[in-house]
Amino acid sequence: MSYLQLIINPGSTSTKLALYDGTQKVLQSSIEHKPEQLLGFEKIGDQVPFRLGLIREFMKQNQIKGEELAAVIGRGGLVFGLKTGGYEVNDELCEALVNHDYSQPHASNLGGLLARAIAEEFHIPAYIYDAVTSGELSPVAEITGMADIRRRSFCHVLNSRAQAIRYAESIGKKYEDLNLIVVHLGGGTSASVHNHGSIVDSVGDDDGQFSPERAGCFPSLEIVRLCFSGKYTKEEMDKKIRGKGGMYSHLGTSDCREIEKMIQNGDKHADLVFQAQAYQISKTIGLLSIVLKGNCDAIILTGGMAYSQMLTERIKDYVGFLAPVIVMAGENEMEALAQGGLRILTGQEQANVYHLPERKES
Repeated sequence: MSYLQLIINPGSTSTKLALYDGTQKVLQSSIEHKPEQLLGFEKIGDQVPFRLGLIREFMKQNQIKGEELAAVIGRGGLVFGLKTGGYEVNDELCEALVNHDYSQPHASNLGGLLARAIAEEFHIPAYIYDAVTSGELSPVAEITGMADIRRRSFCHVLNSRAQAIRYAESIGKKYEDLNLIVVHLGGGTSASVHNHGSIVDSVGDDDGQFSPERAGCFPSLEIVRLCFSGKYTKEEMDKKIRGKGGMYSHLGTSDCREIEKMIQNGDKHADLVFQAQAYQISKTIGLLSIVLKGNCDAIILTGGMAYSQMLTERIKDYVGFLAPVIVMAGENEMEALAQGGLRILTGQEQANVYHLPERKES
């Protein structure tokens, strides 16, 4: 049986589109957006008609017939309180994707909105899968030292979970039977604890290790001092934390390949900063191993930076005593979305149904 899926993955400067037959890629395209094309849209949701037109043109050019599709799968948005896995895109989820009482503004929020719009035309289901904010944190994991701030699951769920499932299959076991720590190494770095199929804790870009372009966590009083020093605007502070933080802050570049060249050419400061990054990532792994009480089957290193043997070997040197370290470099979000969609379409997984918190409580 054919399971044709249209995959929609919107980013801040692009819309990635693909057609998959099951998990076999038929075609894929990435439509780049110039900044001036998006400047006129005040809110993320305002971009829907613009991007929808591009998707319809993509379908027309590639002779994709909507009536032959089994489903449309969109990248999961930053809606608070989601579980891992898939969600049917219903009215309440669409409301949450544009209402920032329930979500954080991000281009990925368009994934569900665009998928729903296309799917409705052809009377087929629309789903999102493994949103960045999905997870199953326990109440104790949500508590912080400040009563008006609570921790939420926030990590690279889509790639991390797909690689965890792939690893389990490679050793002839079920994902639900394993305890894993998965570290996504990219421009942003996150780590997550997979306890028998549930992400029970995670350390995201802002509450742990620094990465090539993100600052990670740092002494709270120092960041408060900088914020109120009068030296920087809010926008400049945002950039110092995300975009120009991490290794970029120290070395003026976030390109791991360039930094490795600097080290090979004898730059001791670059070597120290690179080592500090490996050190912080390893500390995060050690921290999360406590969640599993040491019962960890494997530590998986994935994402684009996992291609750096210099980085992965330094991490292995720190954490190899905890569990076997498995390098699964790279990521493929489109394939991961197609895999998730196929599991729903074939009945291997049941799609969740989202309800707005107020309605759920009433």
